Amino acid sequence: MNYAKAFRVAAATATRLSDIDPEAPKGETREAAEEETQRNLKRLGKSQYLLYADAARSLLVVLQGMDAAGKDGAIRSIFSGFDPQGTSVTSFKEPSHAELAHDFLWRVHAAAPAKGEIAIFNRSQYEDVLIARVRKLVPEAVWSARYAQINAFEALLAASGTQILKFYLHISPQEQLNRFKDRLDDPDRQWKISESDYTERAFWPEYIAAYEDVFAKTSTKTAPWYIIPANKKWYRNRVIAQITADTLERMDLVTPKPQVDIDAIRRQYHAEAAKNSKR
Repeated sequence: MNYAKAFRVAAATATRLSDIDPEAPKGETREAAEEETQRNLKRLGKSQYLLYADAARSLLVVLQGMDAAGKDGAIRSIFSGFDPQGTSVTSFKEPSHAELAHDFLWRVHAAAPAKGEIAIFNRSQYEDVLIARVRKLVPEAVWSARYAQINAFEALLAASGTQILKFYLHISPQEQLNRFKDRLDDPDRQWKISESDYTERAFWPEYIAAYEDVFAKTSTKTAPWYIIPANKKWYRNRVIAQITADTLERMDLVTPKPQVDIDAIRRQYHAEAAKNSKR
C-alpha cells in the first residue's frame, strides 16, 4: 500500500476528520505491521547515515495530535534508533517569557535542523493556530494571519534544503479516554497526567475545526500533511516509518566523495604496517 498517497492531504483541499477512520484498516495485523516497521527502521538508519555524511540537506518531522495521540510513543518507537549525533527532538510547550518577547516563529526557527541533521518536533509552530485559537490567547486577526506566515517559513526551510513531513496522529475521543485511563491505572505513567488532559476534552470540536483549517491552509507540495490513523499504535508506527523511509530514499542521498587522496593514505598505512611488522 502506498501510505504516502493514501494519507497525504492534497494542497488547498478541505478535510473532514469525521470522514477518516482512526482505526487500522481491515486486513492489517499487528504482527505484520511490527515486522514491516523493523525493516523500515533499518532503512531509516541507513538513510540517516547518508544524510549526516552528505551534510547538504536536512529533514524536519512534525508530530501533532490531541493529548494522548501518541506523539511521545511515535518518537520512542520510530525515531529513537537514529544516531543522536544527527538528531534533535524539541517539545514545544507553553512559551517562556523570553519566547513571548519575540515573534511566534522565533523559538521554532532556532530548533530547525542544520544540514545533515534530522529534527523532530513534538508539537510545533501549529500550536499558535491551534490552542492560541481555541483558547482565545490572541485575537482572530493575529492567529488567522499565521497560516500564511507558517507557509512562508516552511517554504524558506524547503528552499534551504530541508525536507518537511507533518504527521497528524488521528485518534477518536473514546481512544483518548482509554489512554487516559491507562495512565491512571499505571503508577509509572501517572506523572504524565495533567488537569488539562480532561479540561481540554471539552474543546474537542473546536480543536477538530482548528485542525481542519490547518490542513486546508498549510498542506503544501513542499510541506505536506499526513493524517495517520492512530488508534492502533502498531499501525501508526508502520505508516510513519514507511513514509519517512520512502521520503529519505527519494532524496537520492549518496555517500560523499573523500576529501583526501585515498591512495596516498593507503600507501602511508601499508608503509606503517610493514614497519610495525618488522619490530
